[in-house]
This record gives sequence, C-alpha cells and structure tokens, in this order.
Amino acid sequence: MKTALLLIDIQNDYFPGGRMELSGAEEAGARAGEALAHFRSQRLPVVHIQHISNRPGATFFLPDTDGAGIHSCVAPLPGEAVLQKHFPNSFRETALLEHLRQLGVERLAIAGMMTSMCVDATARAAFDLGFKNVLLHDAMATRDLLFGGRVVPAADVHGAFLAALGSVYGELKAVAEFLEK
Repeated sequence: MKTALLLIDIQNDYFPGGRMELSGAEEAGARAGEALAHFRSQRLPVVHIQHISNRPGATFFLPDTDGAGIHSCVAPLPGEAVLQKHFPNSFRETALLEHLRQLGVERLAIAGMMTSMCVDATARAAFDLGFKNVLLHDAMATRDLLFGGRVVPAADVHGAFLAALGSVYGELKAVAEFLEK
C-alpha cells in the first residue's frame, strides 16, 4: 500500500515567538522532521500543506509574512509538493486529492498542527475519501481551548481529539513506532 507523508500547517506562527504559539510545537516539529527524513530516505511521497489566512480579521498565517512560512524543521526541498489552503480541511478547494490519486497513494501518515482543527478536519475528510490514515500523534500539537467558562489544557484537547480520531478515522502511532517497520 503506497503511503505518503502529509505535513499539515507546520508553520512559523505556531512556534515560540509566533502569533499563535502552540503547546509542544517544537517537540512535535522535531518528530515531524524525523518522519520527513525517513520518507525522504525511502523516496516516498511527501506533501506539505501551508495554510494562508484570507478571511477578514485573521491574525496569523497572513499572506507574505514570515509567520506563514513553513517551519525550518520540515522545510520543503525542491520537488516536494507544497499545497496552499484557506480552510481547515486540506482537501477543500486544493489539488490534494488529485495529487494523491495521481501518485497512487492509498494511505496517509499524518503529522501537523493543530490537532484540534486542521489535523482533525483533514483526517476525517481523508477517511471519507477512502484513505487509510496513520496519525503520528507525537508529531502534532495544539493549544489550550475554552469551554464552559474553563480552560481545557492543550494536553487534554490533544488527547480527546486523537482518542476520537483513533476510534474510527485512523491508527494512532508515535513516529518511532511507525518507523520501526
């Protein structure tokens, strides 16, 4: 089964000093970099997804800013696909599905940010489109959220979203576990 690595929104604004810093972004980025190195060494397909905010009032991933750039831990090499999106779902109004089908990809190894937004939306869409997903849980990051007047810590948000995704939408693996094969 042909597998591609899908790197979702691993962009500067999510890292320390960025406009929307996530909890654990540096650690998640390092794990995503390990997965990327493996896929490159095996000459397997890699797709970088870059979110560019075009909605009124957006505060991060603004066009033509350093914050919207793909982080150095997973910087694309010449020839690697980089697809831009404007919505949480990486398939919406992009060429992602067509690109993956042209490559004959049947399974996605997914890493990225935020677990609770773009990773969630993309993994669910991929499953609905017939892909098998492996969710590289330690190569993902999110942030604290508010619900019912209380702060839900990022670790709990991350865990809850991955628990839900792992029940139907994909297999959960740490990067090291995935690379052991």
